[in-house]
Amino acid sequence: MPIILLIVFLFLFSNFRAQELTFDVKQHLSTVTRYEASKCGRNSNHNIPPPPDGCVPIHLNLVARHGTRAPTKKRIEELNNLENELKKLLGDDVGKIDSSHHKVPSWLKQWKSPWSEKVNGGELIPEGEEELYDLGIRTKKLFPDLLSDNYHPDVYTIKATQIDRASASAVAFGMGLFNGSGSLGSDRHRAFSVISENHASDMMLRFFESCRRYKKYKKKQKPKVEKLKEPVLHDITKSLTERYDLNFTQQHISSLWFLCKQEASLLNKTDQACGLFNPSEVALLEWTDDIEVFMLKGYGNSLNYRMGVNLLKDVFESMKNAIKARQVPGRLYEKARLRFSHAETVIPFTCLLGLFLEGEAEAEEFKQIQTEHYPLELPPRPPATRNWKVSNVSPFAGNNMLVLYSCPVANSFDEYFVRVLHNEEPIAMPGCDGSYFCPFNMFKEKIVDPLLKHDFKKLCTVNEEEPTQVLESSKLSLFDWPSKLSLLDWFFWLRNDDEQPQKDEL
Repeated sequence: MPIILLIVFLFLFSNFRAQELTFDVKQHLSTVTRYEASKCGRNSNHNIPPPPDGCVPIHLNLVARHGTRAPTKKRIEELNNLENELKKLLGDDVGKIDSSHHKVPSWLKQWKSPWSEKVNGGELIPEGEEELYDLGIRTKKLFPDLLSDNYHPDVYTIKATQIDRASASAVAFGMGLFNGSGSLGSDRHRAFSVISENHASDMMLRFFESCRRYKKYKKKQKPKVEKLKEPVLHDITKSLTERYDLNFTQQHISSLWFLCKQEASLLNKTDQACGLFNPSEVALLEWTDDIEVFMLKGYGNSLNYRMGVNLLKDVFESMKNAIKARQVPGRLYEKARLRFSHAETVIPFTCLLGLFLEGEAEAEEFKQIQTEHYPLELPPRPPATRNWKVSNVSPFAGNNMLVLYSCPVANSFDEYFVRVLHNEEPIAMPGCDGSYFCPFNMFKEKIVDPLLKHDFKKLCTVNEEEPTQVLESSKLSLFDWPSKLSLLDWFFWLRNDDEQPQKDEL
């Protein structure tokens, strides 16, 4: 009997080690996740039904986030402060009396912020340009017939916010989409138009800045978010203090986690700040980031996504116009409307479509988001699995494509259908009874119409009653999970995590 138990233990331990070794922190960085890492972290569903025979795409709507960017000015200051704080923590004699800090990683003893010399920040970096350029090329390959027309601003409408990284992303995407179709240079590039609304009054792509009520709500809500995150930070601070024999504060841990995300995403470096945390701690820190996004940008309050009503209306109107224009033979009409913005745009729009709701209850949750004053429960804490992982919802270059199809009507009353691709993969729509291919009229009646009854100006009027955020005791009890997992708990968490579908402006 003892031999059998030993064999079972060794089997479980070997599997645990294998799972641990394959853990990639770059897939767990919430909004700082690179597009490629996000795609690698998701399990593609090979059982997704193809479009019905004879159906052809006639119009494409794209809502995309900008590509990977440098830290913003505010975050650069935080990293500079971290450098000073680490010097105080380690003491001036750290280099002389090394034995007093034998547990401290060597890199930490002389760490300097790679961004300390930067005055400004937030710009699109070369890797971010490549993300959008490659996305443009793949989009052309995905819809070769739809996107075969020569460029004309009335056929391809390209919009971006007035933030540099968004407009630069639009240019990079356009260069990929129209690659080889022009006459400029040896690569045959071509010029194209990118339209931007005024920064101060953009209610389409920067509704989060134009909605005064939301800004007031967000400011009021942030302390509650920090309170929710505090137990995780407390436990991890205690663990790292014991592990490295340093008097870390929760602010140190928060800044080191941010440094980990920047190093892994921008520098492809995971053995420094990220190496301070074990995989279970990374999972918890990722969850706190995801909870913050859930509450301030996602399903945590209906105002977060309903203020995107003008964007949803624009998407729907472009579909209707394409249907109408296509009925006139030979008429030039808009084939694609392409938009480039921010996580604060993409995440609410994703919620308007009802995507990434939780499991079996998603149909019921979708009904809740279309009714008044029903914030959804917080996504479950690790080791429980969850659909709401922001590394999947809105990584750098994250996107939603809404494709309008024209189909034969011989065996159907519906001639037009809508398909949603999230990060280039078809995704089921809870509002269309979990279908991957939704009749246009059902899309209108079940998803669009219930939301278009909301008016942006009324939603965003400050003197209206403030939106409520109900945190029931059942939600707060999520913090009853043990901070330390047993070997078997950790093994099963890693297995389940792999099986699931995968503070400033982002």
